[in-house]
Amino acid sequence: MICPFCRHDDSRVIDSRPVEDGTQIRRRRECPQCSQRFSTQEVALLNIIKRSGATEPFSREKVLVGVRKACQGRPVNEDDLVLLAQRVEESLRATGQAEIEANEVGMAILAPLRELDEVAYLRYASVYRNFASLEDFEGEIALLRALPSNAIQGNAIQEKSTTPSSASKLTNNSAKS
Repeated sequence: MICPFCRHDDSRVIDSRPVEDGTQIRRRRECPQCSQRFSTQEVALLNIIKRSGATEPFSREKVLVGVRKACQGRPVNEDDLVLLAQRVEESLRATGQAEIEANEVGMAILAPLRELDEVAYLRYASVYRNFASLEDFEGEIALLRALPSNAIQGNAIQEKSTTPSSASKLTNNSAKS
């Protein structure tokens, strides 16, 4: 690392610590030439390959904007959305790839969004998967009913709902049997 004071091309790391939920590392350095100390931050890059072929850095804010639109008018708070965006980023970083297709980002959003709110999930999926007809919605709703998410199987997120969803009715009916 080049010293910002004397431009010497080497430095010694004195201290390292993780910041930003472990996605960055802050290093305290010292220049052996002038003995000045300075800090650096290292971030593992995660680039998104868009449909056009262009790449851009991953942005949690872009995930939040898309999910906020799907959750508009739903009983979902901002903290839940921030946590969802964090989970999406963690799952993408866990792949170990430095570049990820934009399509994979959308797929990574679907599962946690379904756990958070099924109506918001349907809204997001309808845009993301380009639903063209009523049959597309019906097919997705049938999948929701057939395969209950973790939220329906007792997660606290279900308790936020003001009206029970059809999938939770299925779960309640199966509990009575």
